[in-house]
Amino acid sequence: MNEHESDAPVNPAPATEAVADTAEVSERLVRCIEALLMAADSPLSVEQLVRLLETTEAVDKSEVRTALSALAERYADSAADLVEVAGGWRFQVGPDYGALVARLWEERPPKLSRAMLETLAIICYRQPLARSDIEAVRGVSVSTGIIKTLAEFDWIKVVGHRDVPGRPALYATTPRFLDDFGVKRLADLPSLPEIKDIDTLDAAVARLRGESDDAESDDNAPAPDEPEAASDAPPDEADHGDERADLE
Repeated sequence: MNEHESDAPVNPAPATEAVADTAEVSERLVRCIEALLMAADSPLSVEQLVRLLETTEAVDKSEVRTALSALAERYADSAADLVEVAGGWRFQVGPDYGALVARLWEERPPKLSRAMLETLAIICYRQPLARSDIEAVRGVSVSTGIIKTLAEFDWIKVVGHRDVPGRPALYATTPRFLDDFGVKRLADLPSLPEIKDIDTLDAAVARLRGESDDAESDDNAPAPDEPEAASDAPPDEADHGDERADLE
């Protein structure tokens, strides 16, 4: 070994600094995603996060997913949970604190009527289908008001028209429905035999609401239906002339 070789400095600093920089960027990415999710008023998908971050962070989907996993683990023992739903990722209050947080709002959300719950359950488990299909199960006609209300909640939408005279609209659930009911995908809903008649409808309604098949308490019971009107008459007495215009 010559003199110059023995005096050559050994400097591992660049490698160490590179590791530190990587860790710092990773932590910054986690915090950027945390800030975006806290400010968003709806779930954000991985693709949306990549686009939102592109001006400040050059990241790909894999890095975003890794950061989301780290963030979810960080919040695992907190009052809020980072959860994945149909629309993407969002923070939500943990189940142990739901009743407490509900006190922030004086008015309770309106209860869905029995007819509305039944209609939604049938669409959920048999979609896509027409109003006449729903009526065949319920035994009464489905009012335009029920369809429009479910559409205003953004729980159902028209996905096509049946190729028969009159071209009745075909309805299916939306990503918002999955988000609001805390389900990632339709396949995650509790399994249920195909709903063909009113006998299997009660179970569908209970499962849709996340309840057991036991009797409901008064607080959780759906709102009673209004007295039978023309819109709740037997299907053969209903006027379906406005079916195509329900959601269009």
